[in-house]
Amino acid sequence: MTIEDHGDAYVVDHALAKDTLSKLRDVETEQVAFRKGLVKLGRLCGYEIIDGRMETEYVSIRTPLEETMGERVKGLDDVVIINVLRAATPFVEGLLKAFPRARQGVISASRDESAGMEDGEFPITIDYVKLPEITEEDTVIIADPMLATGSTMCAVLDHVVESSPDPEHLIVLSAVSAPDGLLRVDDQYPVDLLTVSIDDHLDDDGFIVPGLGDAGDRAFRTT
Repeated sequence: MTIEDHGDAYVVDHALAKDTLSKLRDVETEQVAFRKGLVKLGRLCGYEIIDGRMETEYVSIRTPLEETMGERVKGLDDVVIINVLRAATPFVEGLLKAFPRARQGVISASRDESAGMEDGEFPITIDYVKLPEITEEDTVIIADPMLATGSTMCAVLDHVVESSPDPEHLIVLSAVSAPDGLLRVDDQYPVDLLTVSIDDHLDDDGFIVPGLGDAGDRAFRTT
């Protein structure tokens, strides 16, 4: 298993995940390659979640030659993936390659950067929420490529937690995270924080450093 416990968060330490993230960070990586990189990273993270968080069970299988025992992953039909629009869309596309039968939800959330940070947080606007039913047997994955101040993720978690029972696993998945955001989310919610990188810090504008720029703008070719 290549998920490592780093105290406030778990880090995906898979070599291909780190290689893909390095390409995403590169300012020379253009839109199509960036979007495909997020898809690939989502798929790799999905496989790591299966390996690190989900149980297997022994089952009887008949091969063309005889009866034998095999292993299958339990709970693949009990997965909910929540897409934090818009940057997470290609990231979620990759997760769905690992969890093709997942139920999906979307939350459109954005921070008001014009208001500026106050006490390390931004005001958050929630424009749209559509969530499937969440049960106690579910593994819920909330995907957003960047966890910066944690303001957006806390607003998203408010909607998820208030409308559902405690699922089997509640995972916040990001590509890059800032220590400030990890601490804020960890202090407020009982979640597993899973990321590919814990970056150095936030700058004065609330952006992750070294980060990878604005994931939404780079994936959708907007400014």
